[in-house]
Amino acid sequence: MSKCVLIVDDEEDVRAIAQMGLEMTADWNVLTASCGQEALIMAETNQPDVILLDMMMPDMDGRATLQQLKACPGTRHISVILVTAKVQQSDGENFAELDVAAVFAKPFRPLQLAEQINAVLVLLETSK
Repeated sequence: MSKCVLIVDDEEDVRAIAQMGLEMTADWNVLTASCGQEALIMAETNQPDVILLDMMMPDMDGRATLQQLKACPGTRHISVILVTAKVQQSDGENFAELDVAAVFAKPFRPLQLAEQINAVLVLLETSK
């Protein structure tokens, strides 16, 4: 069964590269959103298997978007993977407190993205 992934990033080129990589390597259904508000609506409406959420966005950043996703009964069950350019040892504690399945660093390799997401989802399934 094909997975559905929602990519949330304010940078159009990042969304396009991630979408292309996922469609080429995994033939998944890929949805995109350019901001947190759009992501909330799309997640509620489409119920993706996983959300790739950019941490650094204007208006509503990844943390605020994540909080709203987890506060909503219709979206709280969706696995969220944060994508950020700012991953350092000291950030580990900051991300540990968030209810996310994983944190991926930018820049990512688009042709390895499906494999990385799959690994996270398998790990989540086996830990249930």
